Amino acid sequence: MLNFLGLYVFGRGIAVYSGSVIDVFGRVDVSEEAVRSTLTRMASRGLLTKHRSGRKVYFGLTPRATDVLRDGERRIWQRGAVNRDWDGTWTLVGFSLPEGRRGERHDLRSQLQWAGFGPVQNGLWIAPGTHDVTGLVEGLAENVTVFTAQHAKPTEAVDLARRAFDTAAIAARYQDFLARWREPDASLPDDLARQLLLHGDWLDLVRQDPHLPAELLACDWPAIEAERLFQSLATRYAETATPLAVAAIESIEVAG
Repeated sequence: MLNFLGLYVFGRGIAVYSGSVIDVFGRVDVSEEAVRSTLTRMASRGLLTKHRSGRKVYFGLTPRATDVLRDGERRIWQRGAVNRDWDGTWTLVGFSLPEGRRGERHDLRSQLQWAGFGPVQNGLWIAPGTHDVTGLVEGLAENVTVFTAQHAKPTEAVDLARRAFDTAAIAARYQDFLARWREPDASLPDDLARQLLLHGDWLDLVRQDPHLPAELLACDWPAIEAERLFQSLATRYAETATPLAVAAIESIEVAG
């Protein structure tokens, strides 16, 4: 759903008719019930706004959703598959939350993972480079310590990366992407369906990728080839899928 919104709602000042969304997602075998449930849940979480026109319900983006999609756009199109500008610095986040605050601890770990951090040991997460985590640890100042540092002997950067991040699993996910998309699924009904699945698969990858420095990775790191394949297919589908989306999606203009 985030990919659909990013492709066809983000930056356009529109809200889309729920029936249109159902029709589009039917192309990738997502049920009407699942689409309606997702739209309702996203609205309840402050990501979508509802607009009524007659008996029809349209969904538009909130500022929060716009920020999420803008971050996704940056990850997909601007950041690149590997980090080639690392200066040797690590950002470290140490935290200790009691068992009674398990929910907050889980949320913090999830946000740290999304931001590219990995656990080097219990209660200590690291990420290459300098990261501003102020928003992630808001309200937890007494339980969290944040600092930047450089590793020192006998600790090696490669060892830190391997301890904090499952590089084999990351590489395997890129290999799976390559295996799936070198020959796009001919059984799908059209390029709009392929576009949605392509962007969904790629965003899943980059969301789980901590963007490790190139010098800490194998020279044949599969993310590089996978990124080239994604960009080639995305460019192709931008031309072939857009007319299908324009024909399928009913929208209204909304303020903001």
